[in-house]
Amino acid sequence: MQQLDITTLIGLLRSSGGDSETHDLNGDVLDIGFAELGYDSLALLQVTGIVERDSAVALDGEALDEAETPRQYIEAVNRALSSQTTA
Repeated sequence: MQQLDITTLIGLLRSSGGDSETHDLNGDVLDIGFAELGYDSLALLQVTGIVERDSAVALDGEALDEAETPRQYIEAVNRALSSQTTA
């Protein structure tokens, strides 16, 4: 995985936690909290596991725990992916 984008993240969320019952994920959801979108920490843990497996990178659990929105989660993942490619 080169970089994580919102389309990929939404696909992973849907496959891990189902469709959001509170928001249309096809809209602008980058800055809406995961809790408000209807996704809990278990869904994010599953997404993180998939990203780690597919990209062969260990992600910073603390940074991901602090990510409350899709934008913050994507930025944390992409920082780790970028440091992997430059290492």
